[in-house]
Amino acid sequence: MVADLRGRRIPTVALMRLHAERIALDLMRRGARLDWSAWHVEVYDANGRVVLTKAFTDVRYDHTAA
Repeated sequence: MVADLRGRRIPTVALMRLHAERIALDLMRRGARLDWSAWHVEVYDANGRVVLTKAFTDVRYDHTAA
């Protein structure tokens, strides 16, 4: 688990998806040879409810470019 304890305001679901993909891509670039199939990014609202889940397997990443 990797947590962002500061959090940030993201005004739209589309921007939340984009941010989740960027987080996943950054982690995959740092550990490109790992099995990411069970990993996902969860986005929570201010009340602690999950508002978006993005599987790493749904993010396009070129492993040969790492």
